[in-house]
Amino acid sequence: MRNLLPPAIVLVFVWASALLAATPAQQQSLQSRISQLEAETQALRGELQSLREDPVRLPKVQATPASLSNSMFDLQADDEKQFFTLEELQGEMKKFAWTKGDFKIVPYGYLWANMVYETERTYVGDYTLWAISAGDEGEDAFHVNAKSTRLGLNVAGPRLRWFNCAPSGGKIEFDFQGSYTVENKPGVLLRHAYWEVKNSDFRLLAGQTWDVVSPLLPGTIMYSVYWGAGNIGYRRPQFRAERYLAFSDTFLLTLQGSLNTDASSDFTTGKIENGDHSGWPLLEGRTAVTLGRRGKYFRPIVVGASGHIGEVLIDFGTRDDAPIRTWSFNVDLRAPITDRLGFQGEFFTGENLGSFLGGIVQGIDVPGQRPIRSTGGWMEIWYDLTSDLHTHVGYTIDDPDDNDVSAGGNGRTYNHAYWGNIVYDVTDSFLVGFEVGSWRTLYTDKRPGESVRFEFMARYGF
Repeated sequence: MRNLLPPAIVLVFVWASALLAATPAQQQSLQSRISQLEAETQALRGELQSLREDPVRLPKVQATPASLSNSMFDLQADDEKQFFTLEELQGEMKKFAWTKGDFKIVPYGYLWANMVYETERTYVGDYTLWAISAGDEGEDAFHVNAKSTRLGLNVAGPRLRWFNCAPSGGKIEFDFQGSYTVENKPGVLLRHAYWEVKNSDFRLLAGQTWDVVSPLLPGTIMYSVYWGAGNIGYRRPQFRAERYLAFSDTFLLTLQGSLNTDASSDFTTGKIENGDHSGWPLLEGRTAVTLGRRGKYFRPIVVGASGHIGEVLIDFGTRDDAPIRTWSFNVDLRAPITDRLGFQGEFFTGENLGSFLGGIVQGIDVPGQRPIRSTGGWMEIWYDLTSDLHTHVGYTIDDPDDNDVSAGGNGRTYNHAYWGNIVYDVTDSFLVGFEVGSWRTLYTDKRPGESVRFEFMARYGF
């Protein structure tokens, strides 16, 4: 507004000069225009003074992107200029980013709420890892929660000369599924926190993120993505390296490996403590082949084989820091068939998989002081009914070796689930979904747990 005043003064001077040489009629017309201009100038000065006295009303244009629409701050009396739709606001918010030197930081998140009814209680309830024995909890239950709400920051950093000028970056992400004692006072759970440098040829990463093994996730709307029932792999601190070898436009070989910390396991019975960390890291690796043309509008097939090996140190009473091996072998496949139809799934086998959420989240049998072996996997078919309406149907199973689970405790020997859902994209950022899942869990010396689970989910992303 300040920039409008000098041109106005110049214009008054030019018109005053013209007035001296004009005819009486012209002088009267010019005088009228000058009076109008003086009134507008006084109004502009008054508005500028008002803005100076009330800084809250002053828009912070410098803090917004250059392309940000001025209408975001235009609060004139016209009703059409005072209100904006959620889609319009979200489009403008996406243009925001924080910058610090060579770094660009973009916030994101999901506002996530779900509502669940289950015919018999499951563990945990808000999401399901297994069905509780009907002898312990045979009642139905209803749950509502917002603990899956997620917040994060994507960081884009400078290119690094030491790494062939590859771009660097990172991610910080957390939700509210951490420990809590009261349902409406959840704890913060760290999901991802890592730095990386990556280009089309390689990736180096340090921090916490997903395991290398079994990287796929089923298309469920449930927070726990069928962990404990056949889908293994979680998040853990690691140093990771990846190499991408593109032999042609239709053949890509991916090599991945990581050095990870071991993690404590959940046990079938008894109180037991994890010992010290082992003297060597938990090793994970994966080799994958991508077949077919790659890119946004293509549907390549990806098949991978992965595994891990390591050990954890366990205190069994008088037996201190007993080394217990953990290992797995895994296969993953994702195969789009058409633009709307596809198949994906994983298979695993291994032992002491509690920290990978395998073995129905059981790693070690306490009475036998041995690791629990388990085999399982999951598969699903997805189909896009329309561009906005999607459906997934699947089956998952986790089957520990019965001989490794001692009787007399709360050992789980079998777990499976069928599920089907339908998801509707209300907008590009807001979706709702409904899912039905049928669960069955077997125990060493208890009645089976069987539950049908109905879940409604609403999620808004920004």
